[in-house]
Amino acid sequence: MVSGRSCSRPGYDLDMAKKLVIKVTAGADAPERCSQAFTVAAVAVASGVDVSLWLTGESAWFALPGRAAEFELPHAAPLPDLLDSILAGGRLTLCTQCAARRDISEKDVIEGVRIAGAQVFVQEALADGTQALVY
Repeated sequence: MVSGRSCSRPGYDLDMAKKLVIKVTAGADAPERCSQAFTVAAVAVASGVDVSLWLTGESAWFALPGRAAEFELPHAAPLPDLLDSILAGGRLTLCTQCAARRDISEKDVIEGVRIAGAQVFVQEALADGTQALVY
């Protein structure tokens, strides 16, 4: 449709996808992939989308105060700014197992970060009107 309300995928309506769940598995080990996930999440929040960003694998470290400031990628928005935007308008979740493997507890994380497991991720990702992305 010309109105922008549908796309070429049968049964897909752009008005339906109002929630975005993003799982980022990369951190400083794959900076471009990491930055892309945070950028997409921050842009979606700024666009009024209900965003849930999940930190898994090496991105788990960004749940700790000051860690985002250590991340650098030329020609990319500063990770602390993206993180602040996501926390201001979306949800940021640290994977339970990833936290445990790194000895990170709820008392260690940035205010506003929750720790939750796969059951919660699956529930969010499969909710009606949700698009899930993995970086």
